Amino acid sequence: MTPASAAPRPFDAEQALRLARATFEIEAAALTGLARRVDAAFARAVQLVLQTRGRMVVMGVGKSGHVGRKIAATLASTGTPAFFVHPAEASHGDLGMVTGDDLVLAISNSGESAELTIILPLLKRLGASLIAMTGGLQSTLARHADLLLDCGVEREACPLNLAPTASTTAQLAMGDALAVALLDARGFRPEDFARSHPGGALGRRLLTHVRDVMRSAAQVPRVAPDASFGELMREMSAKGLGASAIVDAAGRVLGIFTDGDLRRRIESGAELRATTAAQVMHAAPRRIAPDALAVDAARMMETHAITSVLVVDSDDVLTGVVHIGDLMRAKVI
Repeated sequence: MTPASAAPRPFDAEQALRLARATFEIEAAALTGLARRVDAAFARAVQLVLQTRGRMVVMGVGKSGHVGRKIAATLASTGTPAFFVHPAEASHGDLGMVTGDDLVLAISNSGESAELTIILPLLKRLGASLIAMTGGLQSTLARHADLLLDCGVEREACPLNLAPTASTTAQLAMGDALAVALLDARGFRPEDFARSHPGGALGRRLLTHVRDVMRSAAQVPRVAPDASFGELMREMSAKGLGASAIVDAAGRVLGIFTDGDLRRRIESGAELRATTAAQVMHAAPRRIAPDALAVDAARMMETHAITSVLVVDSDDVLTGVVHIGDLMRAKVI
């Protein structure tokens, strides 16, 4: 509901665009200011996090609290164990979640948020280290901090200079800078990111192996080299993959015959009914190990314009087959 004191006025599209551009410019200037002012304190903060035996506890109130939740989530997903605790809840029991081995990252633009300042002495008594992220360089929070990260801005993007806008953008950027510096210092790799994001696209690409998606045992189409062409066709039809491996008595791969091979031979006018599997097979087919990443199988299919790849062990014995449909169902591609 519109407040009674706010008189409605006709919508001005040009004014909306002017304000949008001004917001971008003000917030960009705030970030440029951060880049100019960042100094050795930032490096010491990164080092302090790396030396912390416990976890990183992020705190903030209001909009700074919302930013804090995002920073904690970013840190946790990039190799720094972190979680968010609301200062008001900390005063009513959640302070028990913080130990002397932990490092607290407290966020407040003014540095005087009452819910936060009231617990600062308790945090120091616990022995937890404290990093302050604030624009109030002479504030209560700044005085209690072991390290101070200056997130001050000249003005908010809000036309009234009241709503946290540029200040929260600066806080968010400083949190991202911490996370980026920390993941680099930890040697964090894409595989590490995937382990904390198993449900995401990157997780599926980097954590799914061929053995996780391949067909095995009776699902794998295979015939002996002396199998008749009719037997070969029945095996292909029964397994529904549009291909069959040709293997020797020990199960080692000799070749493959696919729907594409069949089409090309028919188009050439070849007489196939009296042939054997060995006579029509494509020798030396593409193979992949069960421990390979499924994304490597997908890349092989794309490179060679094929829809199936045979899976073999170290002795070249057929152990499975992976089809492009299997990769799509697993959302690898």
